[in-house]
Amino acid sequence: FSERSNDAEDIALRFATCQSLWYQIKSETEQIQEDLNKQLFDNLVHFLKQSHSELQEKTTEWSCPLKSREIPTAALVLGVNVTDHDLIFKSLSEVLQNNITHYIALLEAKDCPGIKNLMQKLMGQLMNCCIDVDSLEDEDYVQVSQNRVRCSITSLTSWYESVAKKKASGTPSKKQSSSSRHWQSPPVVVILKDMESFNTKVLQDFIVISSQHIRELPLVLIFGIATSPMIIHSLLPHSVSSLLCIELFQSLSCKEHLSTIIDKLLLTAKFPFKLGEKVLQVLISIFLYHDFSVQNFIKGFQLSLVEHFYSQPLSVLCCQLVDAKKRVNSLSHDQCENIRRLPSFRRYVEHEVSEKQIALLTEDDFLKEVVQKLLEDLYVYHENYVSVLRCLHVFTSSLPKYPLGKQIRELHCACLENQVWETEEYESSLQLARMLSKSDLVTMLQQCVQIFVSSSGKEFDKTVEKLKEFLTQFQKLEVAEAFQEQDVSVSSQKELQKKTDLYHLQKTLLELKDSRRSKKLTKFEMLRSEVVDYIDSLVRNYLVPAGHKTLHEVLYFNSASVLRGHLNAAPRTALHTALNNPYCYLKNQALKSDGGSISNKAPDICIVYKLHLESGRLINLVDWLEAFSTVVTAVEGTNADAASSDQVDDIVHARFIRAVSELELLGFIKPSKQKTDHVARLTWGGC
Repeated sequence: FSERSNDAEDIALRFATCQSLWYQIKSETEQIQEDLNKQLFDNLVHFLKQSHSELQEKTTEWSCPLKSREIPTAALVLGVNVTDHDLIFKSLSEVLQNNITHYIALLEAKDCPGIKNLMQKLMGQLMNCCIDVDSLEDEDYVQVSQNRVRCSITSLTSWYESVAKKKASGTPSKKQSSSSRHWQSPPVVVILKDMESFNTKVLQDFIVISSQHIRELPLVLIFGIATSPMIIHSLLPHSVSSLLCIELFQSLSCKEHLSTIIDKLLLTAKFPFKLGEKVLQVLISIFLYHDFSVQNFIKGFQLSLVEHFYSQPLSVLCCQLVDAKKRVNSLSHDQCENIRRLPSFRRYVEHEVSEKQIALLTEDDFLKEVVQKLLEDLYVYHENYVSVLRCLHVFTSSLPKYPLGKQIRELHCACLENQVWETEEYESSLQLARMLSKSDLVTMLQQCVQIFVSSSGKEFDKTVEKLKEFLTQFQKLEVAEAFQEQDVSVSSQKELQKKTDLYHLQKTLLELKDSRRSKKLTKFEMLRSEVVDYIDSLVRNYLVPAGHKTLHEVLYFNSASVLRGHLNAAPRTALHTALNNPYCYLKNQALKSDGGSISNKAPDICIVYKLHLESGRLINLVDWLEAFSTVVTAVEGTNADAASSDQVDDIVHARFIRAVSELELLGFIKPSKQKTDHVARLTWGGC
């Protein structure tokens, strides 16, 4: 934790607050992911029930009729966010165990280079045994209890028949769900987590062999696909793919998943901790341009939370408002001084009268009263901000070209960055909003009314009344404009009918054109402009950037450079720092050195590394050894009780060889073909 705070109780409280807040966020994210995957899992469960019933009843009522040797197969397209797939398959396995069958095997391509390895993994997971291939004389066998079972589809079929027979004659298990209790022979589900990575020959052999025993072994395959369903036909020839009865399933887009996570975690008053604009941009950029991983985004969010509580002494106030007010009363004098040092609080003090300025800077009790009020204002700001942001998003997401972005996270970043109403994108959005049709405006206003009614903010009663008043005026306009348009069209037709010659006809058309140009705004256009202006006033009042609010440092994490340093690995820089300045990581006072000097107590590899930096393209090993020996012996000195000088030289020589080998392993040097007693240097320049 921060070196500024020496109070052990404060440190413990900050740690407890951080831990409690993370548990709440983690629980919320798990629930969100469960809700997002529920539809997909329900469809898969329905597919497995149908396919297994088809296998048992041997009917042809299913939409994809099973032939005698076809294997029911679910092609599950998950997207390129491969790092999220493990969590999805883990959740899917739990759902299938609770609803369909306990016989589930999850296979990965790295564990199945051959058909024997695949059968070993498959039988090992189904029979709940641990396979140690190295301990077996014959790779065709696995150890089950006290017996060795041959890894073959025949053995697997025999095992399944014995288990199914025992299951049919016995009583149902308590763990077995009611939905699968009536099945005497539950299906065997094999999940290939990364189908694209499997060896084609292994995949083909497994499908062909399994299809020959589909009547005895009710097998169902689930292919985890990261790219496209067409990969199935690319990997498998028609003779093999025809043995599969495939149904396609598509998971939720990772971008939609991220938008939901941001909506539930950041755009809510439920969690006091918030991400600053630059920090949020770092996490979103890594997501969009690196891995599309929602799990990595959540890990980055967790890292931001920990870093905020680690580096900010006042993060003890980052909790629910009731608890924060209580903690303000127990702040120490040092913590009050930390509040006075905050840039946002300094700006606040500068705008106060001189008497209040003196009281804020000298009286802790008065400061605590003001801080309580400021924290309350900050929490109210969050509640109002979210509601108005959602209302603005209703308008901007319906506009063509999406000047402020289609997703609410893009609009949120724009509002955090600066005063959004001063941007060109916002002005373009207002101009487009002034051209919306009546039906679109009415629909948007109805959505905004629902948002403000469901909002926890207490300041939107008048706003709801005003929006409902707009809706009432639009309804009245519908009837009035209908009659007015009818009268205008009738009068225009009469004028045209009176004058039949070409001259008068052209004159009348020009007069109509000029009248349309110079005519006043209709009631609808005036009302539409009034609605847009009112939404604009809400934006200017409530969507002030968080950085302009006093005490925002308590709740917002804004150290984007620190987070970027944690997430964007720079291995060469870290390696150079570790070898050139080992004190940076070891924190040993004896390793401190001045400038380019070589520390006497440094590890051997650090000494060798610093000496190699002073060399050219080719390094003479003899000179290098002499320089290393000089540094080491200068440290150790001579000791009469020590070993002889020859023994010391041998020890130093061995240490040198080991250090040089480690340096070669790290890629800094390589043997030279030009001179046998030289090595070539591979790295240049500073980090």
